[in-house]
Amino acid sequence: MKPSEKDLIKGILGEIPLSAELYWILRRPMHGLKTRYRLDELEKRLPQMVEQAAASAPAKPTGRKVVVFTMLHHWVMHTTLMGVALAGLGYDVHQAYLPHGEWDKTINRFDLRRQDLYTRQILQPTERVMRNDSLLQVKPAALPLPAEVTAAVQQVTDFDTQYTLQVEETDPKAEIFKIRHQRNLAAARLILPYLQTTRPDTVIIPNGTILEFGVVYQVARFLKIDVVTYEFDEQRDRTWLAQNAETMRQDTDDLWQTRKDMPFTEEQFGRVKAQYQARQHGVKWENFERLWQGAPSQGGEKIRAQIGLDNRPLVLLATNVLGDSVTLGRQVFSKSMSEWIQQTVLYFAGRPDVQLVVRVHPGEQLTYGPSMVDVIHAVLPEIPENIHVIGPREKVNSYDIIEIAAMGLAYTTTIGMEMAMNGLPVIVAGQVHYRNRGFTYDPATWAEYYQTLGKILLDPNAHRLTREQVERAWMYAYRFFFEFPRPYPWHLDRLWSDYDRLPMGLVLSPEGRARYEATFRHLAGEPLDWATIE
Repeated sequence: MKPSEKDLIKGILGEIPLSAELYWILRRPMHGLKTRYRLDELEKRLPQMVEQAAASAPAKPTGRKVVVFTMLHHWVMHTTLMGVALAGLGYDVHQAYLPHGEWDKTINRFDLRRQDLYTRQILQPTERVMRNDSLLQVKPAALPLPAEVTAAVQQVTDFDTQYTLQVEETDPKAEIFKIRHQRNLAAARLILPYLQTTRPDTVIIPNGTILEFGVVYQVARFLKIDVVTYEFDEQRDRTWLAQNAETMRQDTDDLWQTRKDMPFTEEQFGRVKAQYQARQHGVKWENFERLWQGAPSQGGEKIRAQIGLDNRPLVLLATNVLGDSVTLGRQVFSKSMSEWIQQTVLYFAGRPDVQLVVRVHPGEQLTYGPSMVDVIHAVLPEIPENIHVIGPREKVNSYDIIEIAAMGLAYTTTIGMEMAMNGLPVIVAGQVHYRNRGFTYDPATWAEYYQTLGKILLDPNAHRLTREQVERAWMYAYRFFFEFPRPYPWHLDRLWSDYDRLPMGLVLSPEGRARYEATFRHLAGEPLDWATIE
């Protein structure tokens, strides 16, 4: 039977009541669920973790009513651990799920219902401490949806397309756009009546910007329900979280306003310095997992000779990866990061008195979308002698370029902050967390951008940051790297190795609570006060 014929039959069966349920009863004992959507590791550990949570939990929930939304097997496993832990702390936990295993592919309703049955079966032991609600069992809201929700579905779909294809321009006629719009609209129609009926105090959502996660975030905000979003970066034992905001926006406003005038100690400076040196030399440090450089540091003068630079003032432009969550919707005065880079290289093509090095993000090696190299060649087929483009695979250490640079340009990459930590005047073109913190130039229009660029290039040395500004940049880096991420036991990428090291019983023990309970309470919506939090 051809796959298309098989899918057609499944599509028909999917609309017949109890067809998937009957198939599940008859076939699963022999064949199991043969998809990527597998919860095996969770299944093995659930009985024990539920037993440990039940021993800790009060007889009846005493905390806030919390809905945790989830989908995709890796997030289902992660949010289930979170839900069980919250139940062990006394919260009234409802986990609302969609049993999707892929975000960029369609699935017939028959297979989707089978995955729902599978999920329901795996999660059954957790019913002792929390509730699991399949959103496939919810009657969808009638169309048309409220205008604000419809607009949110459109925006999230646009972000999904950018994220999936790793582009900045999207075509509503593209297949992935159609798939994501259909999925997002369906999710909105299900989560809207569910939240209206359940009326939780807080909704907890991974990410909160893209896919159904973004839709649920937007619907909850439309209903004026408190929302907490969370994500992970390269640090073990830490999570980013945001209350009534998208965590990928990395909004540090409250943290900075509260702590910017607190003393910056020698011990704090020493931690940032050690972490910076590890990033500079491409080695792992403490709980940071990522290697930020693929080449060892050689020093500025060696890299000057390697690239073929002379003594004209050098400007370093550091790019982001297209479609990265930290670039979505971050425009300030340009319509996209690509436009900003293209207009900038055209500007420098007319400035032979200075040199521009474009350092393309090494992370492009792991992506399949267009490269910034292609973006530049689209407007400059012939690269002028004063412009040097360092590709993502080239063995060049970015920190060596910082050493000899006179000025920096950044969109939302962290290296913009690090250039400021080295005293360089840095112009920030995107809406990034370190914008407007007192150590960067932050134009709001193209006119301001070109005016600031021209002013600094007249005398870069005269615009080097003051000692106070450099210290401010280092202090901010400490707040961002060591205070903004909150302690959390189970990283998404190392879920089961982390869990085996820190099982539920240990996390809910007095020792575990001393370290992690505050984060769980903030995830459940209890206010995060940066004036009192450690």
